[in-house]
Amino acid sequence: MVSTIIGLLVIAVVIGYLIAIYNRLVSLRNQFKNGFAQIDVQLQRRHDLVPNLVESAKAYLEHEKSTLTQVMEARNNAVNAQKDAASDPADGNKIQRLGSAENLLTKALANFNAVVEDYPELKADQTIQDLMEELSTTENRVAFARQAYNDTVMSYNIYRESFPNNILAGLFAFRPTAQLQLESPEARQAPKVSF
Repeated sequence: MVSTIIGLLVIAVVIGYLIAIYNRLVSLRNQFKNGFAQIDVQLQRRHDLVPNLVESAKAYLEHEKSTLTQVMEARNNAVNAQKDAASDPADGNKIQRLGSAENLLTKALANFNAVVEDYPELKADQTIQDLMEELSTTENRVAFARQAYNDTVMSYNIYRESFPNNILAGLFAFRPTAQLQLESPEARQAPKVSF
């Protein structure tokens, strides 16, 4: 009789522990999905600004059409990758593709900025200045949202991979996900200064 009660108590504790693990996995997964939703909003804002910037610059950059085309193609690829990642932010491959597409957009915008520097009248245009400022502010917001997202992904992945959580995570298909890396490898290198 006493051993039966102890046995039932042990089973209840184990079941309670498994339920707590499952609920924590669900909570962490929802946190990183919410983090991605915050990035998604900022990326959408970034993507919406790019066509306005390109359209405003067209009159000045008549013979720089390839630069404008490159920016728009990179923007369109980033929009498609964003939509794909938003459909399943738990899919690490989609998050990595989004990071790659955003890196290409960042590179295209850096090239655009370099071209703008060669055109003083374009650089002085108030609309261009306003759009560049909005874009810069949005880039900062994306960076903060990305950091928050990456922190929640890290917490989720650590918890999911810990023993015995990994067993329950495997049984209920809690997949690993990837952090979002938006910097290009060039951005990680120290700038070269020569005199």
